[in-house]
Amino acid sequence: MTVSTLTVAPEAHASGAAPCAEPPTDPSWSPLSRTLDARAQALARATRPDFDAWLWHIKPAAGCTRPIRLAGSIEHVTVQPDGTWSYTSTYTADMPDGVLYKPCGNRRAAACPSCSNRYKRDAYQILRAGLVGGKGIPDTIAAHPAVFPTFTAPSFGQVHTHIVKRHTCTDRRRCDCRPEPCHARRDNPKCEHGTPLVCYARHEPTDRIVGTPLCPDCYDHDGQVVWNLHAGELWRRTRIGIERHLHRTARRRGIDPAGIKLSYGKAAEMQRRAVIHFHAIIRLDGTDPDQPGVILPPPTGLTAADLIDAVEHAARATGFGTEPHPTRPAGWPIAWGEQLDTRIITVGARGEVTDAMVAAYLAKYATKSTEATGHLSGRLTTETIDLYADADGSHTERLIDACWMLGRPREWRRLRLWAHMLGFGGHYLTKSRQFSITFKFLREQRVIFRRTITAGPDTEHQAPEQPTTLVVNFLEFVGAGWHTAGDALLANSAAASAREYADIAAEVRTTLAA
Repeated sequence: MTVSTLTVAPEAHASGAAPCAEPPTDPSWSPLSRTLDARAQALARATRPDFDAWLWHIKPAAGCTRPIRLAGSIEHVTVQPDGTWSYTSTYTADMPDGVLYKPCGNRRAAACPSCSNRYKRDAYQILRAGLVGGKGIPDTIAAHPAVFPTFTAPSFGQVHTHIVKRHTCTDRRRCDCRPEPCHARRDNPKCEHGTPLVCYARHEPTDRIVGTPLCPDCYDHDGQVVWNLHAGELWRRTRIGIERHLHRTARRRGIDPAGIKLSYGKAAEMQRRAVIHFHAIIRLDGTDPDQPGVILPPPTGLTAADLIDAVEHAARATGFGTEPHPTRPAGWPIAWGEQLDTRIITVGARGEVTDAMVAAYLAKYATKSTEATGHLSGRLTTETIDLYADADGSHTERLIDACWMLGRPREWRRLRLWAHMLGFGGHYLTKSRQFSITFKFLREQRVIFRRTITAGPDTEHQAPEQPTTLVVNFLEFVGAGWHTAGDALLANSAAASAREYADIAAEVRTTLAA
């Protein structure tokens, strides 16, 4: 059996049930299972007569670090084509461990690598289907103009950087190119706090100082968390600005603007300096009031270049001021930073920015959160805030403190609610309604596939009329995590073996296809 590379008993990322609950007190368990030695606990589990049944039972959640344990009953009502019906009940008390294991479904790679990997693959399918079609989306959208803009935040103070102006590497994922000096200057200026504003170091990407301010006391921590809080609203207004600019362009060319519609998919990235910026896929569609919900080609006369002009104009022109705050009666200005990169997406294997590259890029960030900043915690409360907030501490501690202090007024309470996210309260992956399929659609397809596999290979040859089965769950939450560290070791090792087998099978299929 392949030993898993995952942590046997990872630490909990939020208050509540630990990833490994207390050892079971069932008298049938051997004394080895009650020890704190994971190897002894794994041996005790492997020597039980129901070990094979347990392995099959926990297979759906085997790679999960904190599976959900449910107890109760599952009722099946099956209605035959002739109108007869049958009723069966399944009780978790008759299952191994007396519970049903369900994956936690956490999208964050730092919290659960297995569940986040599935989320990333689903996100990739959703984003790529919005560029090339498939899975119910018409293939004709591959010919629609589409661009890939990156919207950045403004500067809130000078930070240590890792910049490579000229790459000579062939693989950016393993880039070893020499970076530029951080903040090299001929003079040696100092801020009002006496801190030098120069740095001659060539920081590596993994250097923890990258993204931190040169002078923490000069840095605008308040402005940054407020900007993070309003980044979603800034994107909404920018999207409206893009549509309006396209409508004006269409009217100048004699095109009916009512036939223009924007569809988009968007991923948020938390930068090392702990500020959000957005990567987006913006696709130009057509619309017809007589065919609501149908994705149509855009009007002729509008190109990807027009879409780039609209994006750049809206990014420069969009901005607003926040509501007044007791510490800042005039509010804070919210606008994009000066850096804006917009590229045309090409469908196929060739091109600077292809559909597969963009979909993989956005799907990768969909599973990330605040890990890049070095901070990772659950939602903060008055009992836990002192563990993470410090007005004179590190960069992230000052940001969390700013969220908590600015969030005192009732109308600014959202800052406290999202203090653990450094002010950002939006989703890390969003899309417009007609851009592509949904996560729910992919989950339902997996359920249908599994039921087909369970039914056997002759399912496709059965009669068209199949029984209709209604499943009603009467389940309640009884805990999270594996019973013991030994169970976690065995489950993760089994999942690692399954992944290794799947990777080898995929490699063989690729070799044979070539």
